[in-house]
Amino acid sequence: MDLCDIKQIKSLLARHGFQFSKSMGQNFLIEDWVPRDIAAASGAGPGTGVLEVGPGIGPLTRQLAGWADRVVSVELDRSLLPILAETLADCPNAEVVSGDILKTDIPALAREKFAGRKPIACANLPYNITTPAITALIEANCFSSITVMIQREVAQRICAGPGSKDYGAFSIYCQYYTEPEILFEVPPTCFIPAPKVTSAVVRMLPRSPEERMSLAGDPSHFFQVVRAAFAQRRKTLLNAMAAAFGAQCSKEALAQAIAACGLPPDVRGERLSIPQFDQLSRTLRGLV
Repeated sequence: MDLCDIKQIKSLLARHGFQFSKSMGQNFLIEDWVPRDIAAASGAGPGTGVLEVGPGIGPLTRQLAGWADRVVSVELDRSLLPILAETLADCPNAEVVSGDILKTDIPALAREKFAGRKPIACANLPYNITTPAITALIEANCFSSITVMIQREVAQRICAGPGSKDYGAFSIYCQYYTEPEILFEVPPTCFIPAPKVTSAVVRMLPRSPEERMSLAGDPSHFFQVVRAAFAQRRKTLLNAMAAAFGAQCSKEALAQAIAACGLPPDVRGERLSIPQFDQLSRTLRGLV
């Protein structure tokens, strides 16, 4: 069965009485080059175990199963389980786990299913859980790579640099924990039903603890400063810091701390790089 052939997809879904759920962000692929290229870029291969999120009817799952030792797909929609049982019947190294990835103990699942194998994550993520799902995969701290297809605007936000309109706290979060890269875009015409936005495939390579430490010596305080800087983007960095730390430190002292970092008094948080945020965090730690 060709799981990207629109006629076969419609026949399969009709046979199982399946109805698309907008609330679950379901959009199925109808171009076979997309799951093929995602799987090829994912790092899957001999000795790897792949965690997939939201397999749909299984086109990416089948591709991954052809590369990796084992594939475990977490699917929330129970109505897709009998469909996946049919479409993956000839993939003995692929397993579907019924559950919500946002409520799953991901490290425990990886330990149980991928013993002795290198875990990676790869998914066509449902649009409605993009940010929390990426956060969960990063915080699992057990994958050698994370490759996901998501909305292009979120991919741009993840990879954005200082000064960009897309740059924000989530950009810094992803870039602190990983090295992200946009691999390619996928137009709406590659899906059924067609979404209203273009998608993009992003690969994130997790940084080692040593790399992260070199970026920010005190992650907790670093991210406290980052969140404060972006809480109200239109505010200057000084006013943003005063709103967050004003009860602990005078505005004049905060202004001096910003100046000590070599930053202009009217700079906004969106202009600061990760090293500059770390420098500001280190400076402020002596004051707040």
